[in-house]
Amino acid sequence: MKIIKLSAIDSTNSYLKTLSREIDLPDSTVVMAHCQTAGRGQRASSWQSRQGESLTFSVYKRFTAVAPDRQFELLMAVSLALKKVLESFGVPDVSVKWPNDILSRSKKICGILIENTLTGSTISASVIGVGLNVNETEFVDLPKATSMRLETEIEFDLDAVLRATVDEIVSEISLLEKPRPSLHSRYESALFGRNEKKRFELPNGETFAGTICGVGSQGALFVETEKTGLRKFQFKEVKLLF
Repeated sequence: MKIIKLSAIDSTNSYLKTLSREIDLPDSTVVMAHCQTAGRGQRASSWQSRQGESLTFSVYKRFTAVAPDRQFELLMAVSLALKKVLESFGVPDVSVKWPNDILSRSKKICGILIENTLTGSTISASVIGVGLNVNETEFVDLPKATSMRLETEIEFDLDAVLRATVDEIVSEISLLEKPRPSLHSRYESALFGRNEKKRFELPNGETFAGTICGVGSQGALFVETEKTGLRKFQFKEVKLLF
């Protein structure tokens, strides 16, 4: 594993994507920033982090036999890897909030942003960005955020957490070269709010209540509503509220 540590960068994903176009990057190269000035999440949102207290990093992974229609499998694998490693550090009640957040006791502890490169009929490489709250104890105007330290009352060594997290991510996604039937059921079992009534918000601001039934193979969220029955939502078509 090659780890590139930077003092400050706008986005580790952007940096790693640019670097991969300029040089022949080794598989599983990691870029970690002590300070990320323009961290990105889904829906064009930003990721807030405190220097020396959190981890913001990206992993470059090559593939040879992963079809584009399996992109959601990659997200499932990364989500489950993060869940596993957080549990190994004693973080309680870890779940996956569709589509790309990791929670502890219903509060956000980690975010994921995956950007794929397609070559012909396969995903040739992925840049997997992770923002993980490790030792923060305060979150200004973020009542639904938490950290490993807040949840365990333990101060963690950032390098140890980084290596364990990257090892688990690489191990999990390396298995994607072959179909993995169990991945979907494992992801659904870890899904936050499954079989529970939750509030949702549409892009126009309208909210509604529904029960999460599961996810489709391409990542769509299935929600049972009282008024309209079973509905299917793609990424960015609905927001699951806490």
